[in-house]
Amino acid sequence: MTGSNVIEASPKLYARIGGALYLVIILAGLFAELFVSGPRVVSGDPTATARNIVASESLWRAAFAAEMVIGICAVPLLAIEYFLLRPVNGAIAFVGLLFNVASLAVEFVTDIPNVAALIFFDPASYLKTLTAQQLDAFGYVALRLHEQGFGVSLLFFGCVLICWGYLVYNSGYFPKAIGVLLPIGGLCYIINSFALFLAPPLANALFPYILLPSFVAELAFCFYLIVFGVSLEKFNQLGLAVP
Repeated sequence: MTGSNVIEASPKLYARIGGALYLVIILAGLFAELFVSGPRVVSGDPTATARNIVASESLWRAAFAAEMVIGICAVPLLAIEYFLLRPVNGAIAFVGLLFNVASLAVEFVTDIPNVAALIFFDPASYLKTLTAQQLDAFGYVALRLHEQGFGVSLLFFGCVLICWGYLVYNSGYFPKAIGVLLPIGGLCYIINSFALFLAPPLANALFPYILLPSFVAELAFCFYLIVFGVSLEKFNQLGLAVP
């Protein structure tokens, strides 16, 4: 393969690498949030939550490791998505990149309370002056901080999907249907986050159904990247017009 062919093939290769990274992020997120956290956190019951998490401490730590894997994969994915979508509209692609950076920054700061809860649920000797009920309560507060912080990160990520949707729809080298699905998913993330902040009972009623369109949109985009990549001809035609 000549050097020019390598350059020509690179957008499709980058797209497939991005799709693979995206799939790892989706699977790791499902493992951490649905398989590990969801069944073990008992709403309004710190003691039961502490008992569940301590009984599955290794699994809980594995979920935290999965969150770190998400961060490792997300950084190169940011660059790939910007590279693939910048030819459509550089300004909107850059705004989407900034929203994505903000989302990741908030998400990974608020992942720390999730693992910090173990300090209270399985305390060292220097915490023995606190009662078991106090320790359970402090650990449960840490989990609630993670929940609220994750809601903030999804608010920013909803804006990312809206930017991506506009760019995908107008690209010509991605299906317009995905360009429609992505902003719908983004709006669902935004609605879910504001419901969490403003009306928690409503958020509980909406969850998890409100996030199904987001899941479908992201999974569709992910698999399209893996299977098809991009249309090289259309990408290069549009890319040549952009410095």
